[in-house]
Amino acid sequence: MHRSAGLVLLALAVFFAALAPLLRWYAFPRLAKIPAGQYQEMVLEAKPATLLDYGTLTAREVGKVTIVQTLRGNVEESDRIERSAGRDVVVWDTLSYVQGPDGKMVSQIPERYIFDAHSQEPVHATGESVDGDAVRREGIEFKWPFLTEKRDYAYFDAQTRTSAPIHYKGTRTFRGLQVYYFEQTVPWTKVPYPKKMPVPGVDATTLEKQTGTTRWYTTKRMFWVEPVTGAPVNGEEIHREELRGGTLLGGRDKVTAFAGHVKMREDYIDYTVGLVSSQRRLVLLMTSFLPWGFLTLGGGLLTLALILEARGRRPQGPAPAHMAPGPEPARTS
Repeated sequence: MHRSAGLVLLALAVFFAALAPLLRWYAFPRLAKIPAGQYQEMVLEAKPATLLDYGTLTAREVGKVTIVQTLRGNVEESDRIERSAGRDVVVWDTLSYVQGPDGKMVSQIPERYIFDAHSQEPVHATGESVDGDAVRREGIEFKWPFLTEKRDYAYFDAQTRTSAPIHYKGTRTFRGLQVYYFEQTVPWTKVPYPKKMPVPGVDATTLEKQTGTTRWYTTKRMFWVEPVTGAPVNGEEIHREELRGGTLLGGRDKVTAFAGHVKMREDYIDYTVGLVSSQRRLVLLMTSFLPWGFLTLGGGLLTLALILEARGRRPQGPAPAHMAPGPEPARTS
């Protein structure tokens, strides 16, 4: 009886011990993925800010500049690219829409970002673009990988169309979550004009050629990233843009086009922290709680099986002898 129970426990121990790494290293990469049809909206504000008045071409201080970032998963394009890429692919069509205090458009830049659904590595395919220009991304954008590490990552900058390191600067606590803080400074760089300008009839593609006036940009980019999910729970930029030289400025060397400290709006921070907290538990279930739980359970079952096996093999002592009645004494006459 002990031997049969021990064999059953041994089989269960082997099953759970094998299931632990299988769940972590096989199931997790296949189950933890960005959904192809994800939709997300984020609102950021710079209060106050400096903004160019295109009517007078002078910079003025305004109470607020709002940046609305929308992200929409393109399922049809994901399916098309997956057939040739041979892996799960996500296609995000994003739009960064900047509006002044009067609600009028300052600029808008669309992007198409194509990446691996699990690792967040770029997938190069037709349609990868920024503001209609084909690009070839290196590194991450918008989101860090699951199980983010304490190291620098290459981060793609949409304005310059280039990638540069974004540096890990330490572990912090943000709204009750342990997060990794990352920082990147993009030095002053000449960048193209947005194709959609706030001035009617202006062709942004020929503006620099016609006037000789160039557009320059610098930013200090900061992210607070929840490392289990790789999702930023807060982001800020100290952002500056200038127009320099040429006939457009009437002899001036430069003029500020936009300057401000851009921050996520509070209600969007609260929503993001709540969403990431719930997703964090699901990722931990697959990477930590269940694998370690199964491994511990397997170890316990193995110990119990060995105990039962040892008891089954324990030698039994000699059976007690039954006293038989001795012969009766001989009678003497």
